[in-house]
Amino acid sequence: MAQPAFEEIVEDFEFLEDWEDRYRHVIDLGKAMEPLPDALKVPATKVEGCASQVWLHMRPEGGIFHFDGESDAMIVRGLIAVLKALYDGVPMAELGQVDPMAELGRLNLQEHLSAQRSNGLRAMIERIREQA
Repeated sequence: MAQPAFEEIVEDFEFLEDWEDRYRHVIDLGKAMEPLPDALKVPATKVEGCASQVWLHMRPEGGIFHFDGESDAMIVRGLIAVLKALYDGVPMAELGQVDPMAELGRLNLQEHLSAQRSNGLRAMIERIREQA
């Protein structure tokens, strides 16, 4: 059920055997994202429960789910990029079929994130599910 962009990340992770290389790859994914306009960094888009500053802007367009995000922490910005690859472009009617924990489990992220980062990742997923 994962989007092609997410499948590409899974393939990259399979190629990168060392977790430090994977960590750098996640950071690079975040760096490659377009910055979120300051006008969208408002309380309504801010995600509570994250140790870092996190904003997610979600919008349906023509029945398709889209979102963008930003964080002041490089690794969190990378995690947003991973979630964007997982969710962006999914038809609204199919959002409930995405199992984010199973999909992210394919990357073994949970094993390598601090408790704070894991909590923040869960908070971002919850926000996406609430908004969707």
